[in-house]
Amino acid sequence: MADDLLTEKAGKAYDASAIQVLEDMEHVRLRPGMYIGGKDDRALHHMVAEIVDNAMDEAVAGHANWIEVELHEDHSVTIRDNGRGIPTDPHPKDPSKSALEIIFCTLNAGGKFSGENYETSGGLNGVGSSVVNALSDHLRVEVARNKELVAMEFCRGVPQTKLEKVGAAPNRRGTSVTFHPDPEIFGSLKLKPARLFAMARSKAYLFSGVEIRWKTAVDDGETPTEATFHFPGGLSDYLNNRLEGASTYAEAPFSGSIDFKEKFGEPGKVDWAINWTPSRDGFIQSYCNTVPTPEGGTHESGFWAAILKGIRDYGERVANKKAKQITRDDLTSGAGALVSVFIRDPQYVGQTKDRLSNESAQKMVEGAVRDHFDNWLAADTKSAGAILDFLVLRAEERLRRRQEKETARKSATKKLRLPGKLTDCTAKNRDGTEIFLVEGDSAGGSAKAARNRENQALLPLRGKILNVLGAASSKLSQNQEIRDLCEALGVGMGTKFNVDDLRYDKVIIMTDADVDGAHIASLLMTFFFTQMRPLIDHGHLYLACPPLYRLTQGAKRIYVPDDAEKERVLREGLGGKGKIDVQRFKGLGEMDAKDLKETTMDPKSRTLIRVTIDEDSPGETGDLVERLMGKKPELRFQYIQENARFVEELDV
Repeated sequence: MADDLLTEKAGKAYDASAIQVLEDMEHVRLRPGMYIGGKDDRALHHMVAEIVDNAMDEAVAGHANWIEVELHEDHSVTIRDNGRGIPTDPHPKDPSKSALEIIFCTLNAGGKFSGENYETSGGLNGVGSSVVNALSDHLRVEVARNKELVAMEFCRGVPQTKLEKVGAAPNRRGTSVTFHPDPEIFGSLKLKPARLFAMARSKAYLFSGVEIRWKTAVDDGETPTEATFHFPGGLSDYLNNRLEGASTYAEAPFSGSIDFKEKFGEPGKVDWAINWTPSRDGFIQSYCNTVPTPEGGTHESGFWAAILKGIRDYGERVANKKAKQITRDDLTSGAGALVSVFIRDPQYVGQTKDRLSNESAQKMVEGAVRDHFDNWLAADTKSAGAILDFLVLRAEERLRRRQEKETARKSATKKLRLPGKLTDCTAKNRDGTEIFLVEGDSAGGSAKAARNRENQALLPLRGKILNVLGAASSKLSQNQEIRDLCEALGVGMGTKFNVDDLRYDKVIIMTDADVDGAHIASLLMTFFFTQMRPLIDHGHLYLACPPLYRLTQGAKRIYVPDDAEKERVLREGLGGKGKIDVQRFKGLGEMDAKDLKETTMDPKSRTLIRVTIDEDSPGETGDLVERLMGKKPELRFQYIQENARFVEELDV
């Protein structure tokens, strides 16, 4: 009887008919974040990058020498190349479809898996073209191949025409892709000329053998309507452009290009350029197969290892005993660096290819760059001496700040006088230390038991802090939570903020995995963005990723971040025996120390999200923060109206 009542209450029976099987294009449209990182401005422009990268692969492989990028008045975009052209003959596994249709309508389909057609390439997952197609309300492909021009059109990933012969093309070859991003996915967002212009120019720097032509019908008042990019000097030209007007310690950058096949017997190469300047903040831009890797990876690690070992050895040769004190942080503080690798089968962290993970890349880059750096230092002793003196000075300043910090840590802890508030770590200097900003005292109790006392500190916050964009400046200094936060971090606000005074290497916002927790995290990020912006710019601010559920089946146990992943696991099982037990964590305070350590605090098993600001459009970030968190509620209401239809699910 009880079972009958439960079935009646549940409504429709849960049987095989309730299991959905989504086609490739349906799944991309339902979960675009899995493929291009979301539905935001960056994801929108990432679509263009996917098609441009395909054209660049043709150029790097030696089959094309020009690429065209054209932005049309309706904000559609066309990418053309004079490469071999996408194959259009019937596919062996499904003769009813052409290879072109398979490429644009099927995930994990492409010509780059075997390594026979492309020795190196930017896309190896076979999803770029099909994802762009799925997220466009119109896409047209034209292929000039074998002296014949053919075309095919799609809408939201579905073919609208068959592969049709357009006419003869005796003097043309290559591929042309025109697409318009779907407003059902991206709303009112539009492709921006300035961002596409910068993308086109950077691609030309990365491969000196290609000419990239730019054209736009959208006038933003700043971006040229037409331009042609071709840089024979490659990354050296790029770095000189980036450092234009700045004084440098070397007259010309240390730059070069090494073929891996000659040195290691592996296909690929590395290009690099680096110089040091006293007048600019340090930066590094890295790429793999012409694809930007904003979070770096193994190729960056190999490059810095070569530079660090080289400068230390040079210091030893010229009897500068202080050179051994130089660290990677000293190297990067005043260096402008560009590193580009071309390797077979690159492995990335995530589909958006933000971080390279191939271990072999680190060894090959370090081995290739090291010898050349030693020779360069020996050949240009004037530049080498100036760079060494600068880096030794940076190392001495760092050591002095560390000494002052050890004293500052003791005095700051004494001044806090916050019983039950700050739980400090025992480390005597900042390197490797972390402070967790936790939501409430109950969460602080679990975190205190889960932390590593040596390098992890805790500061519980009472609920939601002050919205600094909606408050008068006088309220900021009077707000107890903000005062506690500033004193614990050892820094001031606004113009009084000095990143060198920061007492911890990582500032980690750790809030509940629910709506209130997200709101608290938003308020804290707004505070740091407006009052301590350099803390974000220098990569010190992070978000913890606590789970929402713990699922247990027999001896098997996993943690999942959201409802969608929970439902997937419930369908597929854990591989254990018996019923799956589901525990929802209403907050961090409900998690025991073991759960919290394993999922959120232990560096070996946790996931952290580093908070960054889009370098291509920092002004837009400020505008969005002001719009969502500022004093004008009508701007928030407008934003909700524009974007509410894109909300996939609401946890209530």
